[in-house]
Amino acid sequence: MTDETMPVRNPHLAGENARRVDIDQPWEQGNQEWWDWYVTLAENDEDDAGTLQAAPPLPEARSPTREALDRELSEPYDLTQDQIDFFRREGFIKLKHVFSSNALLHLRKELVRLLSDSVDAELDGGVRDRFLSLDMVWLENDLVRKFVLSARIGKLAADLLGVASVRLYHDNVLSKEPGCGRTPWHYDDHHFPLATNDVVTVWIPTQPIPREMGPLAFAESIETYRLVETVPFTKFDTSYDRRVSDVFRKAGVVVDDGPFDLGDVSFHHNLNFHTAGPNHTSQSRIVLSNTFFADGARLVDQATMVSGDWKKFAPGVPPGGRLATPVNPVCWPPEKSRIS
Repeated sequence: MTDETMPVRNPHLAGENARRVDIDQPWEQGNQEWWDWYVTLAENDEDDAGTLQAAPPLPEARSPTREALDRELSEPYDLTQDQIDFFRREGFIKLKHVFSSNALLHLRKELVRLLSDSVDAELDGGVRDRFLSLDMVWLENDLVRKFVLSARIGKLAADLLGVASVRLYHDNVLSKEPGCGRTPWHYDDHHFPLATNDVVTVWIPTQPIPREMGPLAFAESIETYRLVETVPFTKFDTSYDRRVSDVFRKAGVVVDDGPFDLGDVSFHHNLNFHTAGPNHTSQSRIVLSNTFFADGARLVDQATMVSGDWKKFAPGVPPGGRLATPVNPVCWPPEKSRIS
């Protein structure tokens, strides 16, 4: 997508000042507090809560050797032209067998440890009704760094966007705990203060995600955001989520809310509208989610509270400045990443 065809940044926030005053101030708390607030904006069916279902046991797995894991994370995953065309038309794609079960369950074990330490409680049943998050984990954890900076993922991101080089915006370890409700309808252009539409997020589940666990669900057609660009956002209640859902239903928007098998990985464009269902199982839904953008991109002139703790992800970069800090490394191509 060229700059000439780029939509107005945050178009549904571009109206009169009274509509913007809700969110124009910066977010002044941390990442976990942001998520605690954000999930309150999702409309949930009060009759939908109930007894949790027992999640299927995780498959048996053997921890891969360092050499085997490094090889898996660096070898290219071959995309077809049809897959690239699908992503650019629909704004998302789910790819099969991107990683092995051994690699993903090895990663899950480490993420469980990190998340459990962060809340001083055991996951997979010991925490209820929360959406837990950690970010910038790649800076401190060797295993997470391998996945976040994976050449396989970096090349997929660049190829899907059709750009020569991509940088990391940030990582996110996300765990939707048993009993946690929906994630509200949104698109990432609303959240990332990046003055480009060459932005893609990879969603790497570390266990199978049946519908009962709340898989990521994508509105089909990258142009769907245009249907709701005049819907006003508010930080106070679920009205934005409800109105978007109503518009999509009346317009007959098709939603891909299918389950994820272990090894499935999705990529979604920053203009793709998506949501996720509640977790009605007894198992934590743990995902590593990383966002990449085309090298050379700049920050927007004015970020909002919806961008969360963005200064952590773009340290020292002024409004309108080029985003190329040490915490935004080039992830593809490898030759450029070594000199950036």
